[in-house]
Amino acid sequence: MSLTPQESEYLENKIGRKPNPLELQIVAAEWSEHCSYKSSKKHLRILPKEGKRVISGPGYDSGVLDVGDGYVVTVHIESHNHPSAVEPYGGAATGVGGVIRDILSAGTRPIAILDGLRFGNIEKDNHAMWLFKNAVRGIADYGNCLGIPTIGGEIEFDKCFTNYALVDVASIGFGKKENLIKNKAEKGDYVVLIGGSTGRDGIGGSQFASDKLEAENRSAVQIPDPFIEKLVIEVILEARNQKCIKAMKDLGGGGLSCAISETADALGVGIELDLSLVHKREQNMSPSELMVSESQERMLVITDLKKLVSLKKICEKFRVPYSVIGRVKEDKLMKVKLDKSTIANLPSQIVANAPLLDRPSSLPKYLKNIEKIKKPKTPQDLSKTLLRMLSNPNIASKHWVYTQYDHEVGIRTVVKPGSDGSVLRLDNGKFLAAKIDGNSKHCYVNPRDGVMGCFDEACRNVICTGAKPIGMVDHLQFGNPEDPEIFWTFKESVQAITDYAKYFQIPCVGGKVSLYNETDKGPIKPTPLIGVLGLIEKKPLVSQKIENGDLVIIVGTTKDELGGSEYYEYVHNVTGGKCPSVDMKTSKKIQDAVLDLIQSCTIKVAHDCSKGGLGIAVSKLCITNDIGCTISLEKIPSEKLSHDELLFSESHSRFLLVIKPQDENKVMALLAKSAVQHARAGVFSGKDIVFQQKTSAIVRVRVDKAQEKWLNSLGALVTHG
Repeated sequence: MSLTPQESEYLENKIGRKPNPLELQIVAAEWSEHCSYKSSKKHLRILPKEGKRVISGPGYDSGVLDVGDGYVVTVHIESHNHPSAVEPYGGAATGVGGVIRDILSAGTRPIAILDGLRFGNIEKDNHAMWLFKNAVRGIADYGNCLGIPTIGGEIEFDKCFTNYALVDVASIGFGKKENLIKNKAEKGDYVVLIGGSTGRDGIGGSQFASDKLEAENRSAVQIPDPFIEKLVIEVILEARNQKCIKAMKDLGGGGLSCAISETADALGVGIELDLSLVHKREQNMSPSELMVSESQERMLVITDLKKLVSLKKICEKFRVPYSVIGRVKEDKLMKVKLDKSTIANLPSQIVANAPLLDRPSSLPKYLKNIEKIKKPKTPQDLSKTLLRMLSNPNIASKHWVYTQYDHEVGIRTVVKPGSDGSVLRLDNGKFLAAKIDGNSKHCYVNPRDGVMGCFDEACRNVICTGAKPIGMVDHLQFGNPEDPEIFWTFKESVQAITDYAKYFQIPCVGGKVSLYNETDKGPIKPTPLIGVLGLIEKKPLVSQKIENGDLVIIVGTTKDELGGSEYYEYVHNVTGGKCPSVDMKTSKKIQDAVLDLIQSCTIKVAHDCSKGGLGIAVSKLCITNDIGCTISLEKIPSEKLSHDELLFSESHSRFLLVIKPQDENKVMALLAKSAVQHARAGVFSGKDIVFQQKTSAIVRVRVDKAQEKWLNSLGALVTHG
């Protein structure tokens, strides 16, 4: 990979000479799309980044939110898509390692991981199955070795990901506000490289991730070592406690090239480093290999002479390799030496800030008629259809996946994977809820409504735990930004996130853009991912066992919005129709009403109604509680809909609340006062899931049959696939 002719000319004009080959390699790594955000940075500026809890937002290794009592939480999200598509075990594992070091960079201890995974059609594609199984194993092995719980995530299968994989990993950290790394440096300070040795793995990884995936470049995939990462975490936290760290950055994309240039630029200083001092894994590594290697488990720390001795002792105590590779200067230059020879000398500000692009965009042709589809006929046997939907890999239980993760280590996990949102216990007596959500099918049919729906769903999931959303991160994944139609979908997504975040006052505290997600089969569908954090001041809503006689209250309206639904795509093989949209005013009223109810009433279960629609949401409550339920379709607040539309529409802003009969009057009175659409839709009893129109059963499925389909389908596929 190299610079474009325009970039080469820009660089020469800025530095007043032709760069040498090593300087070109350094700049090419930093100016890659993966590191520089040269296509997206202009558009990301509109995201709201400030709020009463925000201490630092996007642009740092992790966002920091104040959760009161002198404590903070940190959060970041990263992807490892290209590497995971080539080598899923190592690619996914090192994705976990990288985002954890981002959390560490703030001076906080990583306390949780969430992952979002996407693969091709595993029912028909053996390669997609291989990628899926090995990516899950990589995440499980790495996280479990570190002793950091994987508390949640989401998985999607779609043929647009054929021969590819999206592996998104979010991490959460926790610590004291007073221990945050302040990031400052002065002339004469020392630059120390701590952690794994530098090798030839991951060379050119950031450039590899900044182009269409056409070949298996295994040298660009990093090698994971969770055991050294675990020790690095302890070294950094002890060094933080002993005030040995003035500034810090993890070595991720672009390796030393990016870590040095970005640190020097952010701190307004120069850094001189000597590559002969770098501790290496392999012999005879060239300067360019050392500068752009993305070997994992490495941190860059700046300390002063007074604390250098203590820092060395801490590294030696934990037997973590380190090397003092450079000094801080006043000249704002990034100077690279090999012994006494200067082999690269560039202004850090120029290296760290690629010239930004203003890419053209245009409405994709496919969107012009995507809503104009012939509606599929309602199946004669909707009971069979419901069972088929429950076995759809996108809907079926992900028990096979999350049971491989240790989600309880660290004793913070209060609400575990498999629920709407996960909940962690914090040291100040409060609780933190977290969820990530994405829906490429919706975002393909309508990029703006689709991503707004992902944001709304993540908020609903967090609210189901009794938490108030306090911050969000996004991960924006698209194909080639040089295609105006693809870039248009990216811009629409950013605008939608901005509109929603501003209206709900949920600041964006971090994110990631991943472009060039394409193979020879074509680009992926637009796949933005939204992560939301919520704070619970008193106690979380932990789902109680549902019993005979308990009532189902539905809040929100079901609409004719099946575009991009699992029902259309999985049952009828239809792409298109009207995508579910979010009316922000209505959604806010409903979210506030449900949160008030959870905090003031005895709600046994709160469940979001989303993928698969009402039919799936009710069935999951029955399956997980081993009890039947009868729902009266005529009572559901809705537009005039056919039975299959009522069951499988994925309209947003809907909740299912399970309450005891004696609490009905209080709950209904509060909902009426909030002026939101709601109804008592049914009652739990028996061993059948029944959806009826007046006295006529439209769907009748035995709970044990539904359990078999939902609980075992994915595991059976993996075992026999």
